[in-house]
Amino acid sequence: MTEIPTTEAGPSPAVGGVAEFPSADQTSVPEYQAAALALAGREPVIARLLATTGLPRLAPPTETPFAALVRAVIQQQLATAAARTIHGRLVTALGGEVTPERLLTLPIDRLRAAGLSGRKAASLTDLAGRIVDGILDLDPAKLARQGDDEIVRELSAVKGIGRWSAEMFLMFQLLRLDVWPTGDLGVRKGYALAWAVPVPTPKQLDASGEAFRPFRSVAAWYCWAALRSG
Repeated sequence: MTEIPTTEAGPSPAVGGVAEFPSADQTSVPEYQAAALALAGREPVIARLLATTGLPRLAPPTETPFAALVRAVIQQQLATAAARTIHGRLVTALGGEVTPERLLTLPIDRLRAAGLSGRKAASLTDLAGRIVDGILDLDPAKLARQGDDEIVRELSAVKGIGRWSAEMFLMFQLLRLDVWPTGDLGVRKGYALAWAVPVPTPKQLDASGEAFRPFRSVAAWYCWAALRSG
């Protein structure tokens, strides 16, 4: 399926993502703290970024996996304020409970009235339908047992959810430490700034990321941070 594109892939003040980078109201996740310190011990650029930016800050997930994906789809191609408004309208229409069953009770025109585009309404309906039909299982215990590639493959089968959105879900909902979103323009630009090189292609960045295993999510966080501060 084709993912609904973002204006510029990657969390930023202007473009919605699963999380924004970095934000004062976010906190350090212990696993990310330890990973950042380990990575800084062997990567001088990461050490410099850590010294200037601090430890990675993420908002610990408080939503269900389904609710997090709903928010992620809504945020695509929208400024943060607009995405929050539409998300709030949808939550109100759902009676405060963001569940697949409730979403499927809303006709498309109700979803459109909340501010969703036709494509996003179709995407959320497809997502909810797959869960209710048992095609997609977002049970946290099952997700915890699955590998990153398997989760990306299953989510990418949903209309409007592609590899980028799946990778953001892995990083910020599941807090996976070794995700390397090479298709994210913000990561590529931030990498270029931090390492003082031309903006790499996804293929070039994929090769460069090998040095950051098994903490590539942390390296991506510092790329976003470099872009924001740079």
